[in-house]
Amino acid sequence: MPSGWSRSGSAGSPKYSVFARSLLALLLGAASVAAFAPLGCFPLAWLTLGGLYALLAAAPVRERAVREGALIGGLFGFGGFLAGVSWIFVSLSTFGGMPAPVAALATLLFCALMALYPAIAATLAAALFVARVPPGLRRAFLFATLWTLTEVVRGYFLTGFPWLAIGYSQTPPSPLAAFIPLFGVYGASFLAALVGACLAEAWIGRGEDGRKSRVPALMVPLILILVGAVLAGREWTTPQGEALRVALLQGNIAQDDKWRPEKLEESLLAYYQLMRENPAKLTVLPEAALPIFLDEAPESYLEALKSLAARQGGDLLFGVITGDRSRYANSVVALGASGEQVYHKSHLVPFGEFTPPGFAWFMSLLRIPMSDFTPGKAEQAPFSIDGRKIAVNICYEDAFGREIIRALPEAELLINVSNMAWFGDSLAPAQHLQIARVRALESGRMVLGATNTGLSAIVGANGAVHATLPPFTRAALTGEVQSYIGSTPYARWGDFPVMILLMLWFAFRRGMPKAA
Repeated sequence: MPSGWSRSGSAGSPKYSVFARSLLALLLGAASVAAFAPLGCFPLAWLTLGGLYALLAAAPVRERAVREGALIGGLFGFGGFLAGVSWIFVSLSTFGGMPAPVAALATLLFCALMALYPAIAATLAAALFVARVPPGLRRAFLFATLWTLTEVVRGYFLTGFPWLAIGYSQTPPSPLAAFIPLFGVYGASFLAALVGACLAEAWIGRGEDGRKSRVPALMVPLILILVGAVLAGREWTTPQGEALRVALLQGNIAQDDKWRPEKLEESLLAYYQLMRENPAKLTVLPEAALPIFLDEAPESYLEALKSLAARQGGDLLFGVITGDRSRYANSVVALGASGEQVYHKSHLVPFGEFTPPGFAWFMSLLRIPMSDFTPGKAEQAPFSIDGRKIAVNICYEDAFGREIIRALPEAELLINVSNMAWFGDSLAPAQHLQIARVRALESGRMVLGATNTGLSAIVGANGAVHATLPPFTRAALTGEVQSYIGSTPYARWGDFPVMILLMLWFAFRRGMPKAA
């Protein structure tokens, strides 16, 4: 056996110092962000997770496996979140008014907190690798299961933070995208982790004595890729009715100016001119496009917007604050031929839209207008627009697939309105658009995204981006969109199959032989 290699963890596993393996884990985590938009190098997610798997498989002895697994997994997660959600610092410091050192510390603490989830998955994996699971497909399946379950918990616990779930990196052209209509984003996470673990198993077993395990380890990714290619042409839902002409208005109102009273007239005029120049059957303005209470909006202005919508016998959807100074909601209001309708945001953003108990001191460091919203009901009827049902959600809400499918199969079209100006010129807008692509695949519906500063987009039911506007431009995105009926398997089952996976794992573990 070549010098520098050890069998104390598993056959053929490299023996490096704890420092070297920890540094490599941190770099692998940071590199995994390139698998997501805007770079979208989806195979990188397989390779980085495979690298993490190989580091865990090289755990030296049982007594140190848990400690080193926690360290390696935590650093992998910390590197990934620090590189992937650094825009939190932008929202806190640049636009939230928090002192830069405090905002930096808050961002670091948040990334460290999120890193606990991969740390837990890695701790359990490393301990079980040494204690009970021999090298091979069982071990790869175990790793993918633990990784996915911690992602699911992260998406649910304390209102959830599903951002950067590995499954989001597997949008087309990834072959794993074809599985998203069946099992959702967490199913794609499981498959991506399984592919990465199998590739690592094949690398670990490349020696003479590991060839028997190498072939099946390589077969699993190959089979998934082939099945994905076959499923890629499968249409789970059916187009319904005539196409609808839409206009998504991107006002590009700077966040620093948005809530300044002296800039109000400029904001209102910008959207009026965009609507006048881009007639459509359905016009959509972004979140809080009118930065005032609905009751405070000039009646003449609302009537002018109604008149523009009436040119096409159409409707207007716009974001606005409803309620009064003591109780208010982040809302979308529909005006026009289909009558007035209102949706109130139900899944609020911690610290941005409500204050978690015990954190009033933290909010005192921020200057965020309208930061204590009242949530709407969890289930609200879709809008009825031009004879079709349209489900509306606001900004961060579309990160939760289980909530989006509540409106299905009744809803025929999905619309998200957002104000991504909070995050400046960062990765957040591109990541958010990729999330919308996953929601389209999960639901089998087209998704329209109207944002203040970008990226406004029209996404097809197959997850493909039909059209988008450049960021930080004032323009209208116009196009024809199609309603869809029917249900994908995910729309019927939600995350239930992943929960079944948990039960199967416990049943599987009971009969698992101990490693020698």
